[in-house]
Amino acid sequence: QVQLVESGGGLVQPGGSLRLSCAASGITFSMYAMGWYRQAPGKQRELVAVVSSGVRTTNYADSVKGRFTISRDNAKNTVYLQMNSLNSEDTAVYYCNLKGGLVNYWGQGTQVTVSS
Repeated sequence: QVQLVESGGGLVQPGGSLRLSCAASGITFSMYAMGWYRQAPGKQRELVAVVSSGVRTTNYADSVKGRFTISRDNAKNTVYLQMNSLNSEDTAVYYCNLKGGLVNYWGQGTQVTVSS
């Protein structure tokens, strides 16, 4: 069975950094695009960043461009989200997503809170 397990969330001060990780199991990780989404209280879930399989093309939400970096390590079945220059608007639950064809899986989410 497919599992996606996120880690690395927490409380950080404005301007700080965090790195999220998402470890996948039960699936051929390298074949699928991986994404990070987030959902703030009272708001819809939104795409933050995505990295394709193969050539590893990346795309980012305008709100995080230049601050966040998505990467993947297929040998470790893991996708990362490096988040720098965090601000209060980045506070949300962050979810890992694996998608391709009829496949669409979500992790359980990890809370990121940016506050002084």
